[in-house]
Amino acid sequence: DPENAGLAVARNILAPVKAKHPNVSYSDLWIVAAYEALKQTGGPELEFSPGRKDGTAETSVEPGRLPEAEHGLGDGVDEEGRINGWENLAKHIREVFNRMDFNDQEIVALISGGHVYGRCHREHSGYAGAWVENPIEFSNEFAADLIEDEWMMVEHDTKVNGVLIPEETRPAPGKRQYMSKWEPSEEEIANGKPNPPVMEGKLQKVSYQMMLPSDMVMLWDPDFRKHLEVYAEDEDKLKEDFGKAYKRLTENGHTGCPFAKRS
Repeated sequence: DPENAGLAVARNILAPVKAKHPNVSYSDLWIVAAYEALKQTGGPELEFSPGRKDGTAETSVEPGRLPEAEHGLGDGVDEEGRINGWENLAKHIREVFNRMDFNDQEIVALISGGHVYGRCHREHSGYAGAWVENPIEFSNEFAADLIEDEWMMVEHDTKVNGVLIPEETRPAPGKRQYMSKWEPSEEEIANGKPNPPVMEGKLQKVSYQMMLPSDMVMLWDPDFRKHLEVYAEDEDKLKEDFGKAYKRLTENGHTGCPFAKRS
């Protein structure tokens, strides 16, 4: 799906494992890898249930079944900085998740827990940047920062005091996202450009955070926000609720393996 095009990188990493164990379905492999990643990064520990069957090209789901980050949005922003038409996006998010029988609380848990990991890559989705400062560890930072930080809507050519926004959080042309409030330094103004991204070994340091418009809806919609506020204050509660919702998401339509041993 174009909304998660970057997942091809993770699938390629797991390809040698699949080659070594050809009888394991791709779907089982991806899910068990996800569960182990959660465990190793301080997230919920989930019991794996095998037995998923891979679909074929003929039975695969058409793209567009995931939430689109800018679905139904109009031009411009209101006096509070919200992109006009954000209510349409809130409705779209609910339609996608309600179809899978997830309620508002579970939607917020899934997004708040899932978006503490990784970053958006312009070459894959058109969006750029990480949601949190430490995107390789489970936390409630997404929920807390979404509420506590100041956010500004940016486009590919957005300038502040005559300086383009940092490359780290600059979306592709035609895309809109939010980034943590930013002002260029005197040095950046003098140079007419932002400082380049900072590398820490092989990883890019998170100097500025981003949020998708669909993330911001968690803040703007009052029924979503009440759950966001709970998770911003209680990491253990998020860990518990995210674990339950994510396990159910990964077992939707899954009846289990009749030969699997259960404790």
